[in-house]
Amino acid sequence: MENRAMHFKARAGQKLADVLLQENLGKAKSRFVGMRAKAIVEVDDFEATREAAKLLRNRSLDDLDLWLEQFEQQATRRGATVLWARDSAEICKLVIDIAQRHGVKKITKSKSMLSEEAGLNLALEAAGIQPVETDLGEYILQINDNEPPSHIIAPVFHKSKEEISALFARTHRRPALTDIQALTREAREVLRPHFLSADMGISGGNFLVAETGSVALVTNEGNGRMVTTLPKVHVVVTGIEKVIPTLEDLSTLMRLLPRSATGQSISNYFSLLTGVKKPEESDGPEHLYFILVDNGRADLVGGEFAEMLRCIRCGACMNHCPVYQTVGGHAYGWVYPGPMGSILTPLFTGLENAIDLPQAATLCNQCGVVCPVKIPLPDLLRKLREKQMERRLRPLTERLALLAWGWMARHPRLYALGTKIGVRYLQWLAHDGERNDRIRILGMATEWTRGRDFPAPEGKTFREMYAARKGNP
Repeated sequence: MENRAMHFKARAGQKLADVLLQENLGKAKSRFVGMRAKAIVEVDDFEATREAAKLLRNRSLDDLDLWLEQFEQQATRRGATVLWARDSAEICKLVIDIAQRHGVKKITKSKSMLSEEAGLNLALEAAGIQPVETDLGEYILQINDNEPPSHIIAPVFHKSKEEISALFARTHRRPALTDIQALTREAREVLRPHFLSADMGISGGNFLVAETGSVALVTNEGNGRMVTTLPKVHVVVTGIEKVIPTLEDLSTLMRLLPRSATGQSISNYFSLLTGVKKPEESDGPEHLYFILVDNGRADLVGGEFAEMLRCIRCGACMNHCPVYQTVGGHAYGWVYPGPMGSILTPLFTGLENAIDLPQAATLCNQCGVVCPVKIPLPDLLRKLREKQMERRLRPLTERLALLAWGWMARHPRLYALGTKIGVRYLQWLAHDGERNDRIRILGMATEWTRGRDFPAPEGKTFREMYAARKGNP
């Protein structure tokens, strides 16, 4: 994997300077937020449902091995084959082996973040097998030189209608259309022959249900059902953490997932797929494979970052994150952007390979407040920052500055004197003869003022104001 997560700071700067991207993000950034706010009031006790979901996800993870064994037993009993993949290379090998065993030349794909983790499309093409993305957003990105998604729910969050229109006209060799319904119809016309001629379908899985051996798929386009029912072979690629014990647990999580993701009470399509096609059934796969993927997940079980495995991939954290809303998803450099990506990418690819991502957050806790399964995202980001300091992965100047601050904070008198001097120094920096409320160049910390003026502190320090108030109640 090309490690683009190393370059978050540089990429974020590029995205901030991209006028078209900033315009597109400005149009889209509040859409999911408002829709979610309206949808959650439909639930009688939303917070109690969140707590229930947190507990059931913890129960699943506490006995993950047992639920996975039960899932394998039930899925196998219904005619499916369950395979296990340790990493991205094994995902690709297993999928290619299945395709070659069944003489597959073309694969239609529904959305699967695990296939993005594995770089599956490139591996399939190298093996002479044609992958066709059928989720509209993923399809747009595939025909645009396999551009990576910028959002886990809305992959083309960063593109305008006009950009997509020009791309369709160039790729499909048709007149450019500007009406959204006309563009989606054009995509349907192009994709329909692929659905009918594909030998195999690949999907992800929102949840795996242990008691029935089923996979639950939540989509807003009919492509998911076309991919999973028309081809003779269906391959599900999903993470081991997606297993839940019962259908009742699934019903609880489904009260939260669509509302948190897209602001819908229920998605347009909800599929619960169990086993292979029976003789009396008219559709469904003759061969069903589950590829259950570790890829770093097992190492988190029972550890200090285990809470991250509760994630149900709704995207609410990034929809509410001021950093993501400003720089978009591509700045994060890998499959998962936003607060979830700032944690998952270092955990899955190595903390040393994602130096800036734990810092790519204001710790405002908007992400933690909206997470439907109550993952304490800011706390986990702080833990990653602590590990960076322990492993000396941050710059020496930063480490020394924090050590100095920590020493000063343990000596109240010196700290009071230091803050007083610091405030006066910042006020002096702000004085440029015209205005005194902005700092144009912030001393030795010039990064803070590279792209903006820094607000200068006003008046006296808190300690000075508190002392004055205490003396004059």
